Amino acid sequence: MFKKLPAILAAGLMAAVLTACGSSGGTGTTGATSEAGGSDTITLGFSQVGAESGWRTANTKSVQEAAKEAGIDLKFSDAQQKQENQIKAIRSFIQQKVDVIAFSPVVESGWDTVLKEVKDAKIPVILTDRAVDSTDTSLYQTFIGSDFVLEGKKSGEWLVKEYEGKSEPVNIVELQGTTGSAPANDRKKGFGEVIAADPKFKVIASQTGDFTRAKGKEVMEAFLKAHKDIDVLFAHNDDMGLGAIEAIEGAGLKPGTDIKIITIDAVKDGMQALADGKINFIAECSPLLGPQLMDLVKKAVKGEQLEKRVLTEETTFTPEQAKAVLADRKY
Repeated sequence: MFKKLPAILAAGLMAAVLTACGSSGGTGTTGATSEAGGSDTITLGFSQVGAESGWRTANTKSVQEAAKEAGIDLKFSDAQQKQENQIKAIRSFIQQKVDVIAFSPVVESGWDTVLKEVKDAKIPVILTDRAVDSTDTSLYQTFIGSDFVLEGKKSGEWLVKEYEGKSEPVNIVELQGTTGSAPANDRKKGFGEVIAADPKFKVIASQTGDFTRAKGKEVMEAFLKAHKDIDVLFAHNDDMGLGAIEAIEGAGLKPGTDIKIITIDAVKDGMQALADGKINFIAECSPLLGPQLMDLVKKAVKGEQLEKRVLTEETTFTPEQAKAVLADRKY
């Protein structure tokens, strides 16, 4: 019995060493393994902007369903459109030693401090849907999402073609997205660059509608009271455009005819309004990023090199095209 004792002690010591090695956590690749008692489940901390639109709701659902399908443990946080809430969530994810952090930034600026904390914790970061304006691109692994500037350009190009050969002034009002957000900044930029080539296009009023239907209606009502000669509405998303339609109809005007309407997203309600002729053109911005995101999460955990920019494939729709695909829309 006494001869076997050193062997037993040695085995016990080896087990203790292995247990200690497995509990290191917070490296971005082993945290979930240690905390789950040997499980190799990946833990993803995801901070969402909020639930301000139909697009955002579809985006959240896509992420949640894709995580479940991929067997990834998702820790989800809703920022309710407040940057301070997202920063708190990210710091909470660091404390929980998740394997990967992904988030859709409420605004572009003000992320360097918290992202440096994530980097120090050796947790990979994936930006989804929206970018940050940090000059230190080592603070995140990749950014997956749409080209918002291109969406703005597509919207402007449709407008230019619609009024081709006409010389009368075209008065445009613009419903911008959340002030300081990447889609608001970029869509405005892309649209402005295209219409700037022809002086007949004039943006006579531009104001944020916070990407919400209620705010879109409120701001459009103010536009209609201040301006009696509006020809075109450019809304940075469908929900604001749908709110604006209510305001236009409330003023006794016919949306899509008296005031042409351009929106971005192509959510189901927007597509229905497009098919009904109340919206004239929609540039698609797909919210179904979940499956692509989970693939990137798995690669990040493995330590694979990720492309710095991953684009989603999108198209545009006219009323006729909307009618053809409306029944099959997933969001």
